This record gives sequence, C-alpha cells and structure tokens, in this order.
Amino acid sequence: MDTKNQKIVANTRLFNGSNASIDKFLDSIWTERGLSANTLSAYRVDLRLLAHELARYDMEINQARKSDVLSFVSKRVASGIKARTTARQISSYRAFFQFLLRTNQIKIDPTLDIDMPRIGRTLPRTLTEDEVNDLLQAPNINDVIGHRDRAMLELMYATGLRVSELISLKLSQVNFNQGVLRVIGKGNRERLVPLGEESANWLQDFINTSRKIILRKQQIDYLFPTKRGQCMSRQAFWYAIKRYSKIAGIKKTISPHGLRHAFATHLLNHGADLRVVQLLLGHSDLSTTQIYTHVARERLKDLHSEHHPRG
Repeated sequence: MDTKNQKIVANTRLFNGSNASIDKFLDSIWTERGLSANTLSAYRVDLRLLAHELARYDMEINQARKSDVLSFVSKRVASGIKARTTARQISSYRAFFQFLLRTNQIKIDPTLDIDMPRIGRTLPRTLTEDEVNDLLQAPNINDVIGHRDRAMLELMYATGLRVSELISLKLSQVNFNQGVLRVIGKGNRERLVPLGEESANWLQDFINTSRKIILRKQQIDYLFPTKRGQCMSRQAFWYAIKRYSKIAGIKKTISPHGLRHAFATHLLNHGADLRVVQLLLGHSDLSTTQIYTHVARERLKDLHSEHHPRG
C-alpha cells in the first residue's frame, strides 16, 4: 500500500474512533437533558466537522487542544458562517469536552477559556394583524389540501406552536370539550394550550371532512397528514407558507416561525401578561420570551409616531 492510501486508511480509522466518542456523548445528553432531535442533529454535525478536520492531522477528537479548536473555529468564521452558528458550535464542543472530562477520558477541557462571540439582539420580523389575516385567507379551502393548510395556519396563529410541534400533532392531543391542545415541546416537556374558538371550528371542520378524504381508508393518528398518509415534513410546511405569503401579496420574507412570532407579539400588543405568553410558547426561561416585549414596544412607538398629534 502506498503512502497516500496508508494516510487515507489511518485518517478513516481516527475519524471512526472519534465518531464512537461523539455517539456516546449524544446518547448521554439526550438522556440527561432531553434535547430535541434538531439540536442533537446540529451537535452531531458540529462535532463531526471538527473530528474530520483533526483526522487530517492524525488526531482523534478527544486529543484536541485549545489551539486546534480555535484554529478550526477561525477557519469556519473566515468561510462566512454567522456569529450565532459559531456560538452554537462552541456550545456543542464545550458540552462534548465537559462530557469527556466527567468520564475521565481527558484531563483538560480545551474549550475552557474560549469566549463566545458577541451576538446582537435581533428582533423577530413579525407580521401585522392585517398581514396575518391575508395569509390565513390565502389557501383555497374548496380543495382538501387547501382546507388542511388553512386549518394548520389558523391553529398555528391561535396557539403559537413551533412548526415541529404542529406537524407532529396527533388526534389524541386535541380535546375539543376542554378547548385545549396537549403539546409535547422541547425537552419532552408537556404543556396545555388553549385552542380558541376560531381555530377550534376550523380544526373540527377539517377533521370531519377533508381529513377523511385525504386519508381515504388509511388509519393514521397524525392530525395533518399528507396525501400519502404520512406526517408532513418541516420543509413541506415551509414551502406552503412561502407559497401562501406570495398569494397574499406579503412582501416580507416569512417562515413558519413568523406566525409564532405574530402570536406572541399580538398577544402582548393587546395587553397579555409576559409570563402567560411564556407558558403558551413553552419557553423554559422568561428571558427568551422577553424579546417579544421589544417587538411590541417598537410597534407602540410606530403607532404613537403615526397617530399622536405631536408624535
């Protein structure tokens, strides 16, 4: 075997060894913290990128030094990744090396003195109430898929669900008698969210009519099935939002999360208590919810400037 092929084989062995450590770490934090599948997936990508880089220098990931981590992060920053992504990567590395330290696989945490990048507070780009109304009316409700999408949009705006929570909802989580949804959120935490009369009507009408037509005789518990009788993907719902925002003539670039932002902001604009909004959104930390008070404040300033005689 020539030198080049020997190098490839050695690097592959080192990378596979690193992957074994990464998988053990991910299993551990999934059990301990109950992190979402999306967070675990992001951690896995971050760690494998670092492991792949280190394998080029004949190192496994648990042999990394502070200089190695900083060098890799610097390369990623130079390639154009955003500060928020860099912060997440450093968080994943810090959690991983802390795990290795606790399990006596390393003696020094190479991320110990690495500072997080400064991330400015970005206000969510939210829709006005008129824009939400236009978006809700965009689907063609005479079509079974349009009817399903209208029910989904109504429910998302009425409850502030995350898109992952919305698409994974099951019939068994809906209680029309009590007017609530039983939602399983991040960290496998459960919360009850009021449906609201309008969204409850749309939801019940969809279940009794279009949902049966979509499923034909298939049996599935997912509340909003696709034509194939499967759970809708996040990407499919994102494309639907994009299509309906274009039909509605909305110039802003919005995502499914935009309706969650609108839900929180409009509640606060109408006088809702911040802690109530925190509970409805399923935020474990009030500071996460407080960003919406800034959005609401900006809206109040705009209204004052527009309508006050000395604004």
